[in-house]
Amino acid sequence: MARKRHEEEHENHERWLVSYADFITLLFAFFVVMYAISSVNEGKYRVLSDAINSAFRNIPGTTAGAMQVVNTTQSSQMISPPQVRPSNPKADEQKRKNKEKMRNMAQQLMAALNPLVKSGQVRVTENALGITLDIDASVLFEPGQATLDEKAIVVLANVGKILAGSDFPITVEGHTDNTPISNLQFPSNWELSVVRSSSVVRLFIENGVDARLLTATGYADQRPVADNANPAGRQRNRRVAITIESQVPDEGVNVPL
Repeated sequence: MARKRHEEEHENHERWLVSYADFITLLFAFFVVMYAISSVNEGKYRVLSDAINSAFRNIPGTTAGAMQVVNTTQSSQMISPPQVRPSNPKADEQKRKNKEKMRNMAQQLMAALNPLVKSGQVRVTENALGITLDIDASVLFEPGQATLDEKAIVVLANVGKILAGSDFPITVEGHTDNTPISNLQFPSNWELSVVRSSSVVRLFIENGVDARLLTATGYADQRPVADNANPAGRQRNRRVAITIESQVPDEGVNVPL
């Protein structure tokens, strides 16, 4: 009898589809996660790492990994919403009002000091801090003295009346050149600069400015605005600077331990 030939087992040529399907599933999960974390933050990076580890540990041929990635990412978004600092309408309105008051005050000061501004003896500047008046010391005092002369009293009285209608903090600074001074009244330029600023502050108080808003300070020759090597520079450095501060202080925040 003829021997029966054993039929050869049929080779499965489609086994690669299983691996391909697993690869497509993981690739889909990866792009879903990348889309979900388009807004980068630390929490979402941790979600990405956990999701990829879970996906590669999952059983091949299933889509549970992809579902887990999507759900985990959505949970992260719900737990960690974007932090947006709320605006403060009250502070913004106060800043707007202060800016308007400061502009009006600058115009009044320019009008009151117009002759001295034109002659270059007074400079009025406005910046983020407020308004600053730089007045040459020669307009206010005799050399080496801290007593206001009669013309200076008239000028500063007009300035004081304008400032009396505001509630802005005011700082008066005395400045000198680097020429040494030493006498019984003023042992150094430090004492001279402080007493000069104090004289201006007293006059402002006499003309209605709230004393609680005023600060008198002296810097001697430590903050020059010109070169002390020539007479013009030294004259420029001998000055009294009056700054009207306009900034609204931010609300205090307790520092965590």
